[in-house]
Amino acid sequence: MLERYGFAHDGASISAALWTPEKRPSAIVQACHGGSGHKEADAVLAIVDRLVPRGMAVLAIDGPVHGERSPDGSRDPEAARRYFRAAWRTGLGRTSMAREMTAALDHLTATRGWEGLPVGYIGVSMGTAYGIPYLASDRRVQAAAIGLWSANYAASDHLAGFAARIECPIWFTQQWDDEFFDREGTARLFDALGSRDKRLVAYPGPHRALEGERLGDAIDFLAGRLLSKARP
Repeated sequence: MLERYGFAHDGASISAALWTPEKRPSAIVQACHGGSGHKEADAVLAIVDRLVPRGMAVLAIDGPVHGERSPDGSRDPEAARRYFRAAWRTGLGRTSMAREMTAALDHLTATRGWEGLPVGYIGVSMGTAYGIPYLASDRRVQAAAIGLWSANYAASDHLAGFAARIECPIWFTQQWDDEFFDREGTARLFDALGSRDKRLVAYPGPHRALEGERLGDAIDFLAGRLLSKARP
């Protein structure tokens, strides 16, 4: 079931999308879309289709210049990508998106009485750029699937320091022929992760959203970590 709602944070209104199973969820997974998407993009819906049948709720908010926060209201992928690249280079959302995702989780757990549920995170590309500071600061997250970003991408110097503070298990993916993020920079960002339980998983081909086998592997990792912690 999909529910759309808004909540106040730091003087602004944040809109959220929440997908839930029929019964009380066994875990919550916060999903962050990529730089060309929004909180209800196909890539997020593909995640929802894998997680909700396993009894997990999925929470998503728009990136700083995406979806309902787009400068012109456009959801065109090319326009969203342009807005994101410009915003990233100027620092917009670089760490504030982490605070917004924490606020989204705070609001959800408080209003639903879901405190104590295992929490996961999934987000590649932009979802990793904004997700690493989030994972470094919100200790409720017990497992994360991230990747498709590198330490030497423009305006990414801060990420290694945040990555070193991450402690939860990490599934980190890369595309072997990624045209945006090189192998050396990807390996450096992975190496910077402070998690003792982490794995780097490479797939053939260029940059792309999680789908098919890649998505299945990410979901299996999250489910394996989170559902083992769920209360009976």
